[in-house]
Amino acid sequence: MTPPIATYRLQFNPNFGFDAAREIVDYLHNLGISTIYASPIFKARSGSNHGYDVVDPRVLNPELGSPEAFSGLIEKLHECEMSWLQDIVPNHMAYDSNNPFLVDVLEYGTNSEYYHFFDIQWEHPDRDINGKILAPFLGSFYGQCLENGELKLEYSEAGLSINYYQLRFPLRIESYTELLTHNLGELRRLLGREHPDFIKLLGVLYLLKGAITETEKRQYKDQAAFVKGLIWELYQSNPEIRTFIDRNVETFNGTVGNPDSFDSLDRILGNQYFRLAFWKVGAEELNYRRFFTINELICVSIEEETVFDLTHSYINKLVENGSFQGVRVDHIDGLYDPKQYLDRLSEQLGDTYIVVEKILEGNETLPEDWAIQGTSGYDFLYTVNNLFCQTANEAAFTRIYQRFSGQWRSYHELEVHCKRLIAETNLAGDIENLANFLKQLASQYRYASDFTLGGLRRAIQELLVVFPIYRTYITPTGLNRRDRSHIERAVQAAKRQKPQLANELSFIEKLWLLDYDEDMSEAEKAQWTHFVMRMQQFSGPLMAKGVEDTLFYIYNRLISLNEVGGSPGRFGITLSEFHGFNQQQATYWTESMNASSTHDTKRSEDMRARLNVLSELPEEWEAAVTSWKQINQNRRQDDSESPDTNDEYFLYQTLVGVFPFDPYDLGNVRDRVEQYVVKAVREAKVHTAWLRPDTDYEEAFVEFVRQVLADGDDNEFLAAFRPFQQKIAGYGMLNSLSQTLLKLTAPGVPDLYQGTELWDFSLVDPDNRRPVDYGRQAQLLHDLQNWAAADLPGLLADLKYNASDGRIKLFSIHRLLSTRHQYRELFDRGEYRPLRVTGKHADRVVAFLRKSGEAQAIAIAPRFCTELVEPGEFPLGNDVWGNTAVEIPGSAAQTWVEAISGRSLSRHTTLSVGQLLADFPIALWVSD
Repeated sequence: MTPPIATYRLQFNPNFGFDAAREIVDYLHNLGISTIYASPIFKARSGSNHGYDVVDPRVLNPELGSPEAFSGLIEKLHECEMSWLQDIVPNHMAYDSNNPFLVDVLEYGTNSEYYHFFDIQWEHPDRDINGKILAPFLGSFYGQCLENGELKLEYSEAGLSINYYQLRFPLRIESYTELLTHNLGELRRLLGREHPDFIKLLGVLYLLKGAITETEKRQYKDQAAFVKGLIWELYQSNPEIRTFIDRNVETFNGTVGNPDSFDSLDRILGNQYFRLAFWKVGAEELNYRRFFTINELICVSIEEETVFDLTHSYINKLVENGSFQGVRVDHIDGLYDPKQYLDRLSEQLGDTYIVVEKILEGNETLPEDWAIQGTSGYDFLYTVNNLFCQTANEAAFTRIYQRFSGQWRSYHELEVHCKRLIAETNLAGDIENLANFLKQLASQYRYASDFTLGGLRRAIQELLVVFPIYRTYITPTGLNRRDRSHIERAVQAAKRQKPQLANELSFIEKLWLLDYDEDMSEAEKAQWTHFVMRMQQFSGPLMAKGVEDTLFYIYNRLISLNEVGGSPGRFGITLSEFHGFNQQQATYWTESMNASSTHDTKRSEDMRARLNVLSELPEEWEAAVTSWKQINQNRRQDDSESPDTNDEYFLYQTLVGVFPFDPYDLGNVRDRVEQYVVKAVREAKVHTAWLRPDTDYEEAFVEFVRQVLADGDDNEFLAAFRPFQQKIAGYGMLNSLSQTLLKLTAPGVPDLYQGTELWDFSLVDPDNRRPVDYGRQAQLLHDLQNWAAADLPGLLADLKYNASDGRIKLFSIHRLLSTRHQYRELFDRGEYRPLRVTGKHADRVVAFLRKSGEAQAIAIAPRFCTELVEPGEFPLGNDVWGNTAVEIPGSAAQTWVEAISGRSLSRHTTLSVGQLLADFPIALWVSD
């Protein structure tokens, strides 16, 4: 297995498919990318713009191109000696009419060979969904949709189905009886009882009423298919029977305004293997596991070996034929047994690069026994982003935020509040299912039999809302000390919060720690373990929805820290913590990915780097944001409190981060921000939410944005805002360049998200999935290479002078990746050694050594530049850095060459930062 040198994430969609990707391979190769890191490319829902809603993992998505187009893309990659890292989705699939496995279950129920394919609780205490699967997709209450004529019975060669707009639900074969017997006497009079086709139809009814119901499994499906074929043959060949069926379908579809006319259709729908329901029902009554809170994504029982084999057969084929060289596993924490899955995956794929999407909280580390090369990079993203937050100003920023917004609750208080909110609303049905399971277990033991369902439900909720990490990884083989510690501390915290639930919490703790009673049977132990493993699957979604998708839109002290994998309650990290993280990576996870922007990040890397500058300037920020508030105080609509002060504070930070450099299209910025604030306030769930939209609040906020960003020279806000914003943006470029250097030189595999090789100030999706102008970027890179070959000093001067056009970042990435290719072993496996920095500005320099054999590299990246240089200047030379110097180890090389500027230096025991950063604001000094 050879790890990538550098990956480049591509978001495939119907407008950017295999042919489009093939066209940019030469550009990516020229940039220095070794590996395309592809969003899911298997058949997905029609029109999918991300691919995570897979309907069939056994085939490529035809909307991305033909198999021949994909083969052409792979051939092109191989010509350039590049590889492919594929994002795979083992946790869930689309709940969609084009999902063949699900459609089979919907039609055949217990007789479907895929009955256990999906994570469905068929035996459910709610009679309405016992033996069925909930289908919560209706736009209103079931009865209203039915009587409004929105649920349409249709007949085609595929059989009878109930259609709701684009959704199609097949009806079980027993349903045909009611349709075919309705007004059967009229058909008999029309054809005559001796007509061959009428006799055939009677034979069909005989099969429907008796023979089919006496069969099961494969024989049942064969009989059903046979009967459906006979009916279709009669429908096609006999006009009278066709008219008979069509009229009955029309009759069963009822007449709007006559509720009784829908009784027959209602009766048929009540006898299916699914129950159609209002989409909001899914939050409280649910019997299938979803991806987070998305009804349209149904989870797969990937722990079943037959399911694993079926869903991974094509992936394995593409690995074996050389198309894939690696996989990234989406949402590993959703799986029932992640280790079992990864062991199977590693065994099947053999010598293949495998990374997982995993969010690590605090000091949490990856399980050492996972058969992987590392994570997809959120741990690095958190670390490098927080390095540029000035920790010394935490108290000042807390005070500014509290005064402006009136938000006085601590981060921890809000975290518990938000997780509880999600548990009580969006995920209430999941909690209820866990509580029902726990009640069944409790009733078996006299020490727990008196616990009520309500008490157990509250205990589960209270424990999980204080749980500090995404999940534990307990299996039938037991648990480790780390998981035990998390559980015991969480139980104690829950008991402090709710002492009246102490007994119930102790019972859950006993189960979670697998503290079995003496003489307990293996079957009972298995039930305990099953409950624990189910609860582990739920704690992650609660953390993600409660924190990332709620709290991160409420706690707005400094929104650059509100990022996937982050913890905004922590205001930055120290240099020693940054070095400690990298030393651990160099020791244990040298092939883990280093990300800074992804398809899921709340803000792009450059936007965060820009906003981090604010942490250096609390007084200036307070003065600016206070003046903007005063300027805009009359821009709210009459009697409207939208936006509230917390949302207004959030908006001003967003505008500082999102505004492009000159020249810019104000209308485009305004449109993007308008769309964004609606999503943001719905995610916050304070004034409005996806489950209960308050359009008045949303529309008032949008109108506020329109007023604030109105065109015209008389816009007082923009006149005050732009000078401050441009100052922050200038320093933000320096942060971005430093962040880029660190990502490309630290232990791990650097990952670039599409389009971020130039300045990118994107918001959360869909804003960060806008198309990239690769033709322009390829031409820019080509021109840079030619200029560098002819006059490198002249190019560097131009890049600094025109830094706002982004070419400075593009050129830096190209030169640094070229160096990684040249010194592959050094950056793949070289040791990581922090370098001691001395002098006045020591804390503003990140310096480390990479070493492998004779090859060595020193990375130098500045931070906190607002006190070093004036806006628009670069931190270069001894006049800026003074006595600040880097101590060079005695074993270091004699001569060094800088990777970007090409300048050389002779070795000294110390090198002044002014020397190291004489020509360019970042530096990678290399020697072999």
